[in-house]
Amino acid sequence: MSPTLAALAAFTAAAVLLSITPGLDTALVVRTSASEGRRAGLAATLGIALGCLGWASLTALGLGALLAASKLAYEILKWIGAAYLVWMGIRLIVNPRTVLAETMTASEQRRGALGWFAKGFLTNMLNPKVGVFYVSFLPQFIPHDAPVGPFVLLLGVIHALIGAAWLAFLTGATHKITVALKRPGMLKLLDRVTGVVFLAFGARLALESRR
Repeated sequence: MSPTLAALAAFTAAAVLLSITPGLDTALVVRTSASEGRRAGLAATLGIALGCLGWASLTALGLGALLAASKLAYEILKWIGAAYLVWMGIRLIVNPRTVLAETMTASEQRRGALGWFAKGFLTNMLNPKVGVFYVSFLPQFIPHDAPVGPFVLLLGVIHALIGAAWLAFLTGATHKITVALKRPGMLKLLDRVTGVVFLAFGARLALESRR
């Protein structure tokens, strides 16, 4: 096997393990697909995948290295990301829904899908840990003679596709529990539990120091 194929195989295996490990992306997609429906879950999944590609592109352009090297840039993005997660968490805790939206017009569905796409995208792009992860992890899988920029983008595409496939699977699986969410109080409980998860991730991001 050539060095390039060996590197791609190793990264693919690592990307699979990283994708199936529960985290903030999983929490967002499970909650969205269970309470808002499959379309919203897939929209959030697409946003998350595009966020991965965004960080891969920034890393390929060298901005990821700047983020890893600049304490000020890292701190600014860290606090913006933490504030965004805390804001989302507080909204879910303070103002949870009590009923599922049974009927929506086509325009409402489009607006809802765009909103969840944006949330998925921003959840990744406002997290500097993702950028630092990319700039520190991806170079380990770049063959000696491979062009760095294009190869980083290729690895980012692989990671995004694997992650999107896994989250799409979760979207289909969790969609089945919408019947349970129609029980009194269940939707409110899901929103508040998800809000606590978002608050925890936001606090963790704010309090974590760079490594």
